[in-house]
Amino acid sequence: MIKRQAYLDKIIPFIDKNLIKVLTGVRRSGKTVLLTQIQDYLIESGIDKSQIIYISFESVMNEPLQDYHALYDHLLSVSKNINGKVYIFLDEIQAVASWEKVAASLLVDLDCDVYITGSNSKLLSGELATLIAGRYVQISVYPFVLSEAKQLLLQNGKAVSDEQLFQDYLRYGGLPMRFSLEPQSVETYLSDTYDAIVMKDILSRNNIADEKLLSLILDFLMDNIANPFSARTIVSALQASGIKTTVNTVLAYIGYIKKAMIMDSVQRYDIKGKRLLSSTEKYYSVDLGLRNIRKTSNKVDYNKLYENIVYLELLYRGYDVKVGKTDDYEIDFVAYKGKEITYVQVAYLLSSEETIAREFGNLERIRDHYPKIVISGDLPDFSRNGIRHYNIIDFLLNR
Repeated sequence: MIKRQAYLDKIIPFIDKNLIKVLTGVRRSGKTVLLTQIQDYLIESGIDKSQIIYISFESVMNEPLQDYHALYDHLLSVSKNINGKVYIFLDEIQAVASWEKVAASLLVDLDCDVYITGSNSKLLSGELATLIAGRYVQISVYPFVLSEAKQLLLQNGKAVSDEQLFQDYLRYGGLPMRFSLEPQSVETYLSDTYDAIVMKDILSRNNIADEKLLSLILDFLMDNIANPFSARTIVSALQASGIKTTVNTVLAYIGYIKKAMIMDSVQRYDIKGKRLLSSTEKYYSVDLGLRNIRKTSNKVDYNKLYENIVYLELLYRGYDVKVGKTDDYEIDFVAYKGKEITYVQVAYLLSSEETIAREFGNLERIRDHYPKIVISGDLPDFSRNGIRHYNIIDFLLNR
């Protein structure tokens, strides 16, 4: 596995600070390996291996510790035999009901540094989470972006062209484990991972009885990545297929899907009015492989895939991302990093003067001096009027 330096750079400043480090991300996005890399960093920095406690709640061996009293007692007992600060790593902590009580007590009762992972975005939003409010920092972990995939292949001595890598990534996504599999096994792995997310992280955790309705809603979201729509749109589409449901039910199911972190929703932002809009949102898959494994059509929708891949790249680079709206036109992304703003348009190909005028024209209407870029699959450089144009592969690989 490659060193995920971008994530380590976010975590390292918080080492030995009295804050719980919470790593959240979709199942199989690489959180466990990242915990191992943090431990490696600690050992390289002079921490003795004996000071580190690691517990995986995906192991049957640790099922007795899913009772929070038992977990707390175990950690106290083991810590008594450790000289110096204790570094505690709790992997997939959502298996422990009331884990927040353990985390809050550890900060008080031990000289320790605590790291936890979870595959649920609502890990820190429950009533008990108030116990650690203001005492944690959250880092979202995503599957590999294209540059990480390339780094892994180079590290393992696999030479492929950037174009081959890009086409492979568009189809199979960036779940780390899939890169170690033979090509004929990748789709099976993606399908099994998808099913595990649906069964374990959505259906079971939320006691959902209507598996068929959940599947239809998730398929609709996956098919319509990068399209703005509302819950009412989904209700209408389902009713046209003979499925009766309500807006409230759809909203609830979307909430469960987002909790499992298989999809993100992105709010639309009124650039002129400087306010968030509540009418419609856009949805993006956290991994294109998981999205494509469920896609029913054989048509490759490059516009959607390109927009999704750029969205994930912007998150990886540390941006907070919104969809821009002003007057009667849309900006694909308004990306914020501190006081820095970047406006981004994404297109498959700038295949005509009309397309070029639309993609650049939308940006030219914004009357400020923040960077504005257009990303497409074209090789020629269409930059104009201070707006930079990037080929998508160059943008993804040359940071």
